[in-house]
Amino acid sequence: QVQLVESGGGLVQAGDSLRLSCAASGGSGYAMGWFRQAPGKEREFVAAINWSGDNTNYADSVKGRFTIAGDNAKNSVYLQMNSLKPEDTAVYYCAYGTALLARILFWGQGTQVTVSS
Repeated sequence: QVQLVESGGGLVQAGDSLRLSCAASGGSGYAMGWFRQAPGKEREFVAAINWSGDNTNYADSVKGRFTIAGDNAKNSVYLQMNSLKPEDTAVYYCAYGTALLARILFWGQGTQVTVSS
């Protein structure tokens, strides 16, 4: 069983930056990344990184603003979010799975990100 613990969410203003962290325990060697879910909407993919860190994938809506990075020594993944917009407001979930998160094996509990206009 892999446990994912997220941190770094909060309330910011439009244009600000925020950095999310996710630490995994009980497993390694798989892809990690982030999904998000806004109120009344389905959970959507945000970004993913493979275990070796040489392959990443981003949703079109965050390309150029968000950067995902991994630290294998800490079994952690980070999401640097710049130029935040109100539409980025959502609960952000850390995910652990195969093939750049084509299949999710484990979810974190989620962390709230709120961007005010």
